[in-house]
Amino acid sequence: ETSPYLPAPQNVEVYSYNFQSLLRWSPVPVENGTVLYTAQYRTESYPVWSEMGCAQSPQPQCWFPQELQRRRRWTILLRVQAQLGTLASAWAYSPPFVAENNTTLGPPRVTSVSASPGSLLISVSPPFPPEPGDILLYRVSYWENSTRATAKKLSESKTLFQIGNLKEATLYCFSVQVQLEIYSGHLLEGQPSAPECHRTALS
Repeated sequence: ETSPYLPAPQNVEVYSYNFQSLLRWSPVPVENGTVLYTAQYRTESYPVWSEMGCAQSPQPQCWFPQELQRRRRWTILLRVQAQLGTLASAWAYSPPFVAENNTTLGPPRVTSVSASPGSLLISVSPPFPPEPGDILLYRVSYWENSTRATAKKLSESKTLFQIGNLKEATLYCFSVQVQLEIYSGHLLEGQPSAPECHRTALS
């Protein structure tokens, strides 16, 4: 039975990065004993709560099970309950979560850069394993060494692309971020990569 003496967990929220999602909350403070937590989820369209695989766990967090990690467009409701011995708290709920709207996309990884006199050829890998049908764009900002304020931009859909029309033997810097086209037609913007600088070759 739920107990007024055992408070419900506070600050229940989902942390999601590159579609890997974690439910977490503030630990319930007690004088002595170990508080155990049980987390459950359900979808907006199906009223039955399911276990997340973290029943009676001492950790104040729970990773989404694999079948949930793949459901980027579902609206997911989550709740967590604290237990201490035979006492159980009321359930505490997180705000509704939709991975496609609420995840943070990290920066793409720059895997190689090769310089020629007038261009840089850049290879990147996406921050998460794309699913079939994903439309990813790579937005590149580039600038001559100290002129970041006047950076030029280009958008590429391939993971291998060229920045052209550059001066030879000149230091250029660039940063790349990913944009994922999502179901609503909006773009989910990723974090930019740390700037990298490379000198073009001398012809």
